[in-house]
Amino acid sequence: MKNIYVDWENKWIRLVWTLVMLVIGGMVFVLIHMPIPWLLGPMTAVFITSRIGKIKPYWPVQLRNVGLIIVGYTIGLSFTKEALIQIVHQLPSMLLMTVIMISFSAVFAILISKLTGVDYPTILTGCIPGGLSQMITLGEEIKGIDLTIVTFLQITRLMMIIFFVPLLVASPLFSAGETFDLSNGAGKITSHWAELSPTILIFAVICIIFAFLGKKAKLPTPFLLGPIIGTAILNIGGVHGPSLPTSIMDISQLLMGGYIGLLLKSDQLKNKAKTISFSIISGFVLIVGSLGLTLLLVKMHHVSPVTGFLSAAPGGMDQMGIIAHEVHANLSIVTGYQLFRIFFIFFIVPPFLKWFFKYFDRKRLKI
Repeated sequence: MKNIYVDWENKWIRLVWTLVMLVIGGMVFVLIHMPIPWLLGPMTAVFITSRIGKIKPYWPVQLRNVGLIIVGYTIGLSFTKEALIQIVHQLPSMLLMTVIMISFSAVFAILISKLTGVDYPTILTGCIPGGLSQMITLGEEIKGIDLTIVTFLQITRLMMIIFFVPLLVASPLFSAGETFDLSNGAGKITSHWAELSPTILIFAVICIIFAFLGKKAKLPTPFLLGPIIGTAILNIGGVHGPSLPTSIMDISQLLMGGYIGLLLKSDQLKNKAKTISFSIISGFVLIVGSLGLTLLLVKMHHVSPVTGFLSAAPGGMDQMGIIAHEVHANLSIVTGYQLFRIFFIFFIVPPFLKWFFKYFDRKRLKI
């Protein structure tokens, strides 16, 4: 009998293997009743198998982008005229929260820099919350930045937020006596494919078009932001799209979880133990800081604690949007705060940091 040769380096074989691992991870997390199991389960499964298995997982960014489009559509449905008016009224608060969070990160970066011996510009670039792709791009543009450390700090924080925020939201800290915001109608989902109306085809085309337009316009996270904008325009214009079945939302989470789980790579990292320790501490401190901002937001605008926390949490808009959808928080408010921070980081932070780093270098040379 001839030996059967299997090319484990083949991308299609690796893709199928990865998909099996993602499904198993999701099912395990469903069985143990973890929050948002189809995001956390696949993320954990592919993270583990990429380090202990002989087959290298493969999950292309295009599949992640499909998941982002689905989430973007869901978020876009929450944008109504009333929701936009509410968001406009809270713009000063959005600016305040963003400035406080970034300032808090900048001060904490001084401590990490002194304890690790890594230069301050590198640590600061790695500690700015909510701007993973933008900060990595900025690190590539600025001379002297250690891009490996920046990427590791950003991704470690992101993974900590994605994993621990759902656990916090599901804990008695938020669930005890919690009345979730349902005023905007967001978070309602249908479990039957038959309930999807033909207008879903219109929204599907619009979401895809706006995703690629967003990419061409170089918007931050275009495959998420583009569908949000396209869906919101139709929704506010009077064309209302149907809510998606739970199975589609689960698939979108799986598609994103597989990609996120492969992001964290420590092969080229110097002083691994120290850097990993401070990366975890940094993520923990930012979560604690966002809890403090939650109290301020609840007092200022009387939103529910879970809505306030997800609005202030230093994670990505896509992940916070998924969690907000799952717990029936006010999705438009959460997205509004996260979106404001993304644009602030995208347009305001990089020019300021470039100026600051030049000033920092000149001052250091004088010393």
